[in-house]
Order: sequence, then C-alpha cells, then structure tokens
Amino acid sequence: MSLESRSDDGVPELTARVVRASFPKGTLAIRIREVLGTLFTDEDFAGAFPDRGRPAISPGALALVSVLQYAERLSDRQAADQVRARMDWKFLLGLELDDPGFDFTVLGDFRSRLITHGLEERVLEVVLARLSDAGLLRAGGRQRTDSTHVLAAVRTLNRMEFVGETLRAALEVLAAAAPNWLTPLISPAWVERYGAKVDNYRFPKGENVRREWAEQVGRDGFALLDAIDDTAAPVWLREVPAVRVMRRAWAEQYHRDGQGVRWREGKDLPPARDRLSSPYDMDVHYGIKRGSGWCGYKVHLSETCEPDAPHLITNVETTNATVNDTEVTATIHQHLARRELTPHEHVVDAGYVTAAHILAAREDHGIDLVGPVGIDTHHSGRDTQVPDLTQAGFTTNWDARKVICPHRAVSASWSQQRKASGTPIVRVRFALADCDPCPLRARCTKAANGKWGRSLTLLPRKQQQILEERRAEQQTDAWKERYAVRAGVEGTISQAVRRTHLRRTPYRGQSKTHLANILSAAALNITRVDAWLNGTPLGSTRTSHLARLTLAA
Repeated sequence: MSLESRSDDGVPELTARVVRASFPKGTLAIRIREVLGTLFTDEDFAGAFPDRGRPAISPGALALVSVLQYAERLSDRQAADQVRARMDWKFLLGLELDDPGFDFTVLGDFRSRLITHGLEERVLEVVLARLSDAGLLRAGGRQRTDSTHVLAAVRTLNRMEFVGETLRAALEVLAAAAPNWLTPLISPAWVERYGAKVDNYRFPKGENVRREWAEQVGRDGFALLDAIDDTAAPVWLREVPAVRVMRRAWAEQYHRDGQGVRWREGKDLPPARDRLSSPYDMDVHYGIKRGSGWCGYKVHLSETCEPDAPHLITNVETTNATVNDTEVTATIHQHLARRELTPHEHVVDAGYVTAAHILAAREDHGIDLVGPVGIDTHHSGRDTQVPDLTQAGFTTNWDARKVICPHRAVSASWSQQRKASGTPIVRVRFALADCDPCPLRARCTKAANGKWGRSLTLLPRKQQQILEERRAEQQTDAWKERYAVRAGVEGTISQAVRRTHLRRTPYRGQSKTHLANILSAAALNITRVDAWLNGTPLGSTRTSHLARLTLAA
C-alpha cells in the first residue's frame, strides 16, 4: 500500500448539522473535534507507507479510531462497526453520514506497520503536540511517575511446565510441517507426555519422581534436536521458530555431558532476565515485586499534576518484568526532553531515586528529582534506647581525603574502589587503636578483624553530598508535604486499568504490548481533556460510611 495525500476539508455540512441537532450537549468525540480539530494527519505516519502501490486507508483516521477503541474498550470488529454506526465518530473523523467505513482487519495491519517502522511512540507524541498547541499542556511544573505490572497474554508456567510445553510446541509445529519426517521418531510414550497441554496437576507426585520426569523431557528434547541436526534431516527444520526456542530453552534448563542429561539448579541457571519464561512469547519474563510474582512486563506512566490544567500522560515506558525502576529514570528524562516536556520537579517513589539520578537529572535536564533515598541502616535496630552512630555523625574533608568521627578520631585509610556493578565508591576505615578505647564503640562498630575499626562507604563527592542533603531533607514536614502529590499517580494507574485494561496485554511481544500501552495513554489523555472541558472535578479518595461519620463529627 502507498500513502496518498488527503486534504482535510473539515466536517461535511450534513454530518455537522445532523450531529449537532442530535447531540446538543455534545459527546467526547464531538468536543475533541471542536477543540483539537483533526487530531492526526496522514503525514504523521508517512514513514510507515511506501510511495508506490495501492492507496491505503487514511492512517490518520486509523490512528484516531485506534485511540477511540481503547477509550471505549472495543475489539477491532466493534471499533470498525462504530465507524459505520455512530454519527459522533463520523463527526470526529470528518466523514459523510453514508461513509461505509473499512474492514476491521485494517486496524491490525495498521498496528503492525507502526511496529515494523518504529512509530509506536508517534501516536502519543502527536496527541501531546496537539494538546500543547491548544494550551492544555506545557513544559515545566510538576510531573510524577509510577509503574505497575502487565500480565502477559500467555500462561504462567513453572519450570517443569515450561520445558514440557516448549517441547510440545515444537512437536506440534513439526507434526504439521514435516509429518513424514517426525513419525518415525515418536513413540506412544511421547504422545502420552506431550499429546495434551502440559499442566502441573498431571505431573507425578514426589520430588524425586518429578525430577526424573523433567530429566526425561530433557532427554526427549535432546533426541529431537539431534535428529534435526542430523545431515539426513531437511536443513530448514533448524530454522523453525519453535525449534529455535526449544534449542535455547534446553541450553538454559539442562546440562548434557558424558554422564547424561541433568536438570540445572540454583546458580547453574541463567538470571531470570536472561531466561525464557514461555515458548510462545520470547519477551516475557517472571518478575517479583514486594513478594508478588507475575509473568509479563512493567509499564511506567508519567503525568503532569498541576492543579490549573488537566493531568495528562506525557511518557510511557514498557520493560520486561525483571527491570528495576531505577533503570528507567534516565530514559524517562531523555524522552521528556526530546518532546520538550521536561518538568521542573519530577516526583517519584524510592524505586526511581539514587543520588546519581538526582545529580544527573539536575545537571543534564534541570529537573529536581523529588523522591526518598535509602536511609543509613548501619547496625540499625540493635538498641532502640541507644541509637547507632550513622554516617550523618561523621564529617568528611574531601580535599584532605579524611573523615572525622564524632569522637574526633581521624580516618586511617581512604581507598577508591568500585562495586561489582561498576559504581565508583570510596572505602574509609578507622584504626582499631582509635576505636577500641572509644566510649562510643558500642554504638558505632562491631569490627573485630585485628586491624581496622569502623568503616564507611562513600559515594563520589557530589553524589555523597546530595545523599546526605536528601536524607536530612526528607525528614522535614515541608518536604513530606511537597512529596505528597506523588500519591495521585496511583489513581492514574487505577483509571488506566479500569478503562483500558492496562494490566493485561492482549498481545504477545514487548513491542506490541508497548503500542497497546501507548494507545491506552492517548485514550486516557483525550478522556481527561474531555472531563476538563466539561468541568468534571477530579475524583476524591474513597471513604467508608463509617469514616464519613468521623469526618462529619
């Protein structure tokens, strides 16, 4: 398909007259058209279409329908039907009342084109640009960010289910693609093990028996891979996607040597972020947060939070479930800077904040990253009556590379090192001769190595100073009041989950899931703009009937 330039002549006269007569108070679609005009143009998505070929259905219209689809939680078929049936949608799209619309499969093709050409972000960027032009969005001010989990569109599997289902998936594909080649390899035992969906309740009971079952699956899988790698087998079998998935899974889950096939355990396994979790979605991983585990992804939403403007989502990040929040802080700031929407204050929870992030946000983007840093937990909780001496009680002379303790002893060792992660640090030690006779020793150190007493770990100078400042600042009432605005982002996540099913992706693959999250954000933005135009107030915190009695007293 090629992109044929189309001019927007506005809403057809008959469509406008009939719609305004039918909806004198307007609808979301009508108000969005009147305030923002043509939300998307075909040129916004020109990169997804070649110059030659059959003219495509207007990509600007398809993008708008996709956003409306998420705003109203519709399937592709339902969204295509709404284009034909609803006058207010025709008004928003600028269509004649008798326009026949398009086949619902076009929406899936459009999403595929966006992903193929890397234009997933374009939908949100265009919406934000239109809102900026309308004076509803501006840079500066405050923004806040939080994340939530996204469940994958595949079953969560334990390790035994995973290897069994991976082998079953490969056998199913080969049985359809090369039945004559596969038939001599299989036995009735294989049909019994892999003929139906592999499920935990079918497994034998007892740890040893279950381990033997898993290793038998490993032997069966290696037998299949050996047959595929044999010179007599068709070469194309090695390129079958299900076979390639199984080959990687077997390398991760099993070890084969002269003694046979062994089930990998513990440290012999790859890290969770590098290990497959499903044979049907290569991008999903199993993550754990606050004791809750899920198989899928994480989505990070950033929104404006000024009282005199609608709260609009300005950035969406989608990662696999194992990525820590601290790993996306810099990426969020880069994307906001690219859109010229950097805030003066970015309010986040402790998961996004380190001293390095506070410093980088300030120096690179002029952003004040507001969030709590970790407290000094040195020997914390030993004696609640006699508090321990934390780093705050020590004075650091960076120029002299010395640290003075509360009892006026001077450090004996200053060593620049790096953590295993590569983070530069400074190790400071005090001589045991100074610490042993010290009256504060019980509150300071338990060191008993014969040479050194109390030791400190410092960050690089600027980071350490920021860390100490933030630790002191976050204990004040003024800072806590300033930070309280962060809680509102929980409502945004709740609205996204309830309105667009954000927490459960309908697609397989991170790129498709990210596009779904982008469309969810764009849908929430037009919904919130409509509420703002109508004067609908923000929802308040829910209180029980019993609590209302107390508040009223």
